[in-house]
Amino acid sequence: MSETSNENSKAAGKGRPTPSRKEREAANRRPLVGDRSKEGRKAAAAAATAKRNEARLGLLAGEERYLGPRDRGPQKRFARDYVDSRTSVGELMVPILVISVVFTTIDNYALQIGLLVLLWTTFLGVAVNGYFLARSVKKALAEKFGASKVERGMTMYVAMRSLQMRPLRVPKPQVKRGTKIG
Repeated sequence: MSETSNENSKAAGKGRPTPSRKEREAANRRPLVGDRSKEGRKAAAAAATAKRNEARLGLLAGEERYLGPRDRGPQKRFARDYVDSRTSVGELMVPILVISVVFTTIDNYALQIGLLVLLWTTFLGVAVNGYFLARSVKKALAEKFGASKVERGMTMYVAMRSLQMRPLRVPKPQVKRGTKIG
């Protein structure tokens, strides 16, 4: 009877001796800093560069997983498309500011007064345009997602996006100007 139980225990066993503690610790030992050889460092740098480029291209393309918390979500995507489908006064602000700075070096009183009027008119136009654009986006969001579900901060998000020149917006515009949104 003892022979039968001995055979069963062998069949049920793991088929190899238990490794010593010294062997297990040696198997688990890894360097703290990774592969420090020249080739290893180059490979790690190349992998990091590839990962950064993938994330940058994903951000520019508007892929949800690469966007920051400020730009995530269906409401933010809708608001971006809404703003990008229109032309806003805010897009003209930076070029007008640059032109004004260049022309203020000319010593002509009438020109400088004209530039000052142009600047203040642009600022007023940006404020009025931003107000009406934010109102229309909030209204469209309320229609699409429900009035109680509109995220906070959409007014500022829309206003800041409308101030950026179209080629410099991140994420890049996904719709053409004039596209009907909503």
